[in-house]
Parts: sequence; structure tokens; C-alpha cells
Amino acid sequence: MSVDSLGLLQTFVQVADTLSFVETGRLQGVSASAVGKAIARLEQQLGVRLFHRSTRSVALTAEGQQFLARTRRILDELELAEAELSNQFAEPRGILRVSLPLVSGLVLPVLSDFMEAYPHVRLDLDFDDRLVDVIEEGFDAVLRVGEPSDSRLSARRVGTFRRRLVASPAYLARKGTPLAPAELVHHDCLHYRFPTSGKLETWPTPPEMEVPITMVCNDVDTRVCFAMRGRGIAYIPEHAVRAALASGELVTVLDEYANMCGTFYLLWPSGRHMLPKLRAFVDFMGERLLAGNLGSP
Repeated sequence: MSVDSLGLLQTFVQVADTLSFVETGRLQGVSASAVGKAIARLEQQLGVRLFHRSTRSVALTAEGQQFLARTRRILDELELAEAELSNQFAEPRGILRVSLPLVSGLVLPVLSDFMEAYPHVRLDLDFDDRLVDVIEEGFDAVLRVGEPSDSRLSARRVGTFRRRLVASPAYLARKGTPLAPAELVHHDCLHYRFPTSGKLETWPTPPEMEVPITMVCNDVDTRVCFAMRGRGIAYIPEHAVRAALASGELVTVLDEYANMCGTFYLLWPSGRHMLPKLRAFVDFMGERLLAGNLGSP
């Protein structure tokens, strides 16, 4: 599109808005005659009449109304492109409000590195396992498990993880090591309750089997602590027990059955303008988490 064509489109939209060559000329700092000539030139290029003209009024033709809708979209896209390009090179700054799951050890090192990389962005972090309303509660971004279902949000997959059945060596020495899921009926089982639905997390057992309930909570760290202290077997995301497994404080059981995987997504409100602070955060977290901090199944 030439500069001249862009100028003609802008003049056309302004005349359509004001329905006056005189007013459009005043806004552009040119004569009404110059505006009229510009519209005539555009009509000649298109081969259609865009306005009905009389000595008293100007009105859009049917073709003019159709062309107006398309022209507005073209100019809007150009404005968006300019804004995005400008934002792309702007320095990220300002407050960034983020909701994250309670497994803080998963992301704290990455968040710390983000602060170092972007010192003018002030993080406002909310750790909560409940399903927050990103838009209504005013979050810039959230990190959550599971497929996104809110059409108002954009999403980026940032990692996968495996869940493990874990217990302390002392507990297994006392109660025995289960060799099949059915043997869990003889064990103390530490369960997770989803804060939003109130339902218990499903374990990797036959559907008809009822897993014993020794303790229920809506927090990962509590179950890790109880498992390490010999209170029972827990079904835990692997990244939450990586250090305990490495140190031998916890061991896994029924590995061939505990093969369910989860996926982490970074979500943010869909919008026409993505501020530099949010773009930097999405790119940084996506690259760092996907690079291996979550672990692969």
C-alpha cells in the first residue's frame, strides 16, 4: 500500500465520520476542495461511487458503507502493528501480577532470575492452587496445570511432569512395599483435595478400588512432609519431591503404574496489545521452564 493510498483511506474514513468535506478539510488543514478531489481520486481508483453528494449533504452509498467496514479494519491493523512494534522495543517495566501454584520450589529460581534480568518489573506474586479468574481478579498471567478452557485467555505450554507414588524407607520397612496397586488397600494413603471442586485426586489404581484415606489436604508441601516423616504413601508431582528422592528421604513405589503426566501452561488475557513486561515474562518463563526445570515424563 502506497503512502498516497493510505492517505486516501484515512480521508475517506474521516469524511464518513463527519459527513462533511468542509469539516474534514478543517481537521486535516486543507481546503474542502482538496478533500473532494481526494475522494474523487479514490472513487476513480475503485471504480465505484462512495458518497452521494449534494449542495447540502454528504451520505455514504451502499458500496461506501461496505468499503468503510473493510477500511476501518485495515487502518486498525496498521495501528496495531505500529503499537506492537513500538512495544517490542520498549523496556519492560511496571507491576506484573502473577498467580502460581503452591509448589513454590518449582518456579522460585526462575522468578528470581527474571527479577535480575528485568529490574524495572516489580513482581506481585500470589501462590494459590485454586482456579483463579485471570481477568476478573486482575492478574497479568497465571501458571496452571491442565488444558486451558477459557477462550478469553492466550496460552503457552511450558512443561510436562510425571506424578510419583512416594514413601519414606522407614514407612516401607514398617508396612511393606506394595508390588501392585491393589496392595494399597493395606497402606496409609495421603490424599490431595482440589480446592475448586473439592474432589480427591485420582490415584493410579483400578476404577473399582477404593484407596484408603489416612489424611486429606489441599497442599503439596504438607503431603511431602508427612510422607518424609513416615506417615504414609503420597501421590506427588515429581518436581515436588526431586530433592527428597535424590537424598533418599523418599523412594518411589509402583513406578510401572504411576505413569500419569501433567502439563503446565502459562495463561494470560487475550488482547490486541501485549505490554513489554508481559511479553518478557511469557518468553522468559516459557524458555526457562521448558528447558528442563519441570522435568519430562
